[in-house]
Amino acid sequence: MVFNSFEFAVFLPLVFILYWTVLRKRQNLLLLVGSYIFYGWWDWRFLSLIVVSTFTDFYVAQALAKRTEARQRRSFMLISILVNLGILGFFKYFNFFIDSTASALDSVGLEPNLPTLTILLPVGISFYTFQTLGYTIDVYRGKMEPTTNWLSFAVYVAYFPQLVAGPIERARRLLPQIERVRTRLTDPELWSGIYLILLGLFRKVVIADGLAPIVGEAFGRSESGGWLRLLLGIYAFSLQIYGDFAGYSAIARGTSRLLGIELMENFRQPYLSRNITHFWRTWHISLSTWLRDYLYITIGGNRRGNLFTYRNLMLTMLLGGLWHGAAWTFVVWGGLHGVYLAAHRSLRHKSPKAADDPFTLSDLVPTIVTFHLVTLSWIFFRADSFSQAWDYLTGIVTLRGGVPDLVAAGEIMALLVPLGLLSFVIDFAQRQARSQTAQLQWPVVSRGLAYGVMVVGLIVFTGGGTTPFIYFQF
Repeated sequence: MVFNSFEFAVFLPLVFILYWTVLRKRQNLLLLVGSYIFYGWWDWRFLSLIVVSTFTDFYVAQALAKRTEARQRRSFMLISILVNLGILGFFKYFNFFIDSTASALDSVGLEPNLPTLTILLPVGISFYTFQTLGYTIDVYRGKMEPTTNWLSFAVYVAYFPQLVAGPIERARRLLPQIERVRTRLTDPELWSGIYLILLGLFRKVVIADGLAPIVGEAFGRSESGGWLRLLLGIYAFSLQIYGDFAGYSAIARGTSRLLGIELMENFRQPYLSRNITHFWRTWHISLSTWLRDYLYITIGGNRRGNLFTYRNLMLTMLLGGLWHGAAWTFVVWGGLHGVYLAAHRSLRHKSPKAADDPFTLSDLVPTIVTFHLVTLSWIFFRADSFSQAWDYLTGIVTLRGGVPDLVAAGEIMALLVPLGLLSFVIDFAQRQARSQTAQLQWPVVSRGLAYGVMVVGLIVFTGGGTTPFIYFQF
């Protein structure tokens, strides 16, 4: 992690105190310095990458605003693309493509001697690269005017609450908030911000970290584990990755709200989705909308008939899978979702409900089906290799081990079921109210009970080994 728990507990209150008091007129300067310290605490050398991206896209956007000739504008846009994707590609994918090429040559009888490098992946590079690249694309398309304030733009790129794991913010939404003067924090902002942080910690520490040992043991025994243990393990991972990432997003939104800046919702109860299209409208929303607007639509979207639409869906999801990690397992995961989306579209069935409409009993069966399709794909996302994913999947399908050990399964379910129910209750309340802070509107007794459960859960589950946020690796 960028900070350990104690360091972050000191860092964050100090920023808030300075931000709203003695440095109130220098808030953006404090945010930039604090963001650079926050990121540089992990490895100060990688700050240079953020600075390069910041300077490149700030001045490319200025140049785009001053040029009208199409060829010149394309040339400057190409500079932004090459710099940003070049940095991302080198640090994240260099060894992946070298290893893949070597394996391909080896399979046809050649013995390549290709270079490999020991490259440390900078934390959050995929997130801030897409964020700053989205800015120059919007300027290039004429959807926004570039900012002339370098400090504001630097804060936009390096803003610490969402720097290492999103959400991937659009400049049109975040930059105006950074540029405006923030003079006071309202009571609703204060209490809802604190609540989002508490909720995020509960999702991460209690639900995600509580289930992590079950997941680790299941995937560690993918070759020999019994089918029921493996099945419970992948259910646990579905809840773990959601609690982990949605927890981070809630903490980021709550922290930012306490600074007077509103971040977008990145999750909107995705496991209550009625179909796979709804799932991708409510899961990792900042990435799915980025891929839609800057990739899917760019390569044609749904403008040239069904066949090209299916192709574009597959390409978008394959590249979305590769964005998550330099491994073919991620590509398969993206490919599965591409197939799901194309199949759902081919049915020509349009749900009469929006993705975030209140949940009803008629939604139960399609929601269960969608959840299991998503859970199946998580096997490839979590597995370290194809062989591990195949062993895991084979163990479940073939009912490996026959009659399961019900005592061991019961011990797992004693933790899995309550944590799963807690996750469902939180999401159900939010979906019905269409609000991430729905619990704040509950009667005082119910609200107090909810707070008590979260605080007690944090006390009980805190103190074990540290489990890093899953998306820090991306």
